[in-house]
Amino acid sequence: MMEDVQITKNIRKSILDMMYTSRSSHIGSCFSIVEILYTLYFRILKIRGTQFDLVVDDKFILSKAHGSVALYATLGERGFFDKKKLEEYYVDGGSLPGHLDMKSASGIECSGGSLGHGLSIGIGMAIANQKSNVYVLLGDGECNEGSVWEAVMLASHLQLANLTAIIDYNKLQGFGETNEVINQKNLHERWSAFGWNAIEVNGHNVDELEKELKRPSDKPKAIIAHTIKGKGVSFMENKLEWHYKSPNKDEYLLARSELEGAL
Repeated sequence: MMEDVQITKNIRKSILDMMYTSRSSHIGSCFSIVEILYTLYFRILKIRGTQFDLVVDDKFILSKAHGSVALYATLGERGFFDKKKLEEYYVDGGSLPGHLDMKSASGIECSGGSLGHGLSIGIGMAIANQKSNVYVLLGDGECNEGSVWEAVMLASHLQLANLTAIIDYNKLQGFGETNEVINQKNLHERWSAFGWNAIEVNGHNVDELEKELKRPSDKPKAIIAHTIKGKGVSFMENKLEWHYKSPNKDEYLLARSELEGAL
């Protein structure tokens, strides 16, 4: 348990450092998915090899690719590349773009940026890799996209039991509360009605996430992860402005202080 907390704290500190240095956005969207990414890369995904030479036998797609910094920080912490590479995020001459490019770093399975496409790509991967598991992480705002529901229908029709969708249900999106933009309070019912095995979890509880991700299913599975946007920094939590806002120096130092003391 203490190891989980320490590693997720390290991931959040890396996210904060990268965002502050680059003056970029989406820190709230990144903080909400830290425990999900930790659970996948440290407990769920089949990974082999030694540090900086790792291969993932399962597949993971970050469909909400504006959360790229959280994935970069997790990959660095897991040992896919030297953490010094994180200093190359979104700066002149850097190698890590704001949205995902699968050629930019080891461990990235899919490029992304335009919302609504990750689940369709995941279906293709699930069909092509039927002996492996495929995991797709979507945002709740992303579920406004019609292409998501086309993919949901097809995956159910094909009975892709090796496909898992994880919805980061932090209830805030770029321009408002998710359920005010399009009411999704019945997400569990919607995914179930489309023929998926839908499960609701606390998206910041690693043990709960691991248990449900490992639970056998004879059809595609949807993990509806209730999360907090900006999780881990008190003045960012559940605040819409941290979808696009980047921290100034005082905010950075205050957030760093909170994360240093978080155990």
